[in-house]
Amino acid sequence: MKEPAAPFELALRRHGFRKWYERELLSGHAHMLLAFLCVIGLMASIEAFQDASLAGRLLDVAMVIVSALLGLWALRRYLYLLMHAESVANQATCGQCGVYGSLEPHAESHSLRHRAESQVRCRRCGHRWTIQL
Repeated sequence: MKEPAAPFELALRRHGFRKWYERELLSGHAHMLLAFLCVIGLMASIEAFQDASLAGRLLDVAMVIVSALLGLWALRRYLYLLMHAESVANQATCGQCGVYGSLEPHAESHSLRHRAESQVRCRRCGHRWTIQL
């Protein structure tokens, strides 16, 4: 029985490497925007805390906590997506013909590969190599 393909391999098969890379960067930058909006929300909650009633202060404290936690999560996700995309992109050059980003998942690699790596092959020359995910 075949092991299900990893999300990287599915995206590579459907859209190609360049579209996968573009989507990873866009997703990462959307998380950066969320982190930036959380910083604005955090500053607004701190500013509103000074002149608020007791109920308003409790709401402001809750908003500070939510903004801080969501902002930290978004920042971690942003950094992970960028580092992951760059790590894979640094391995996307064919060692034989030197073409960049012209790769597809190798069909026979599903049963042998580990979850942290993916077997790919060059669309131009057929050279196979392993990308560490």
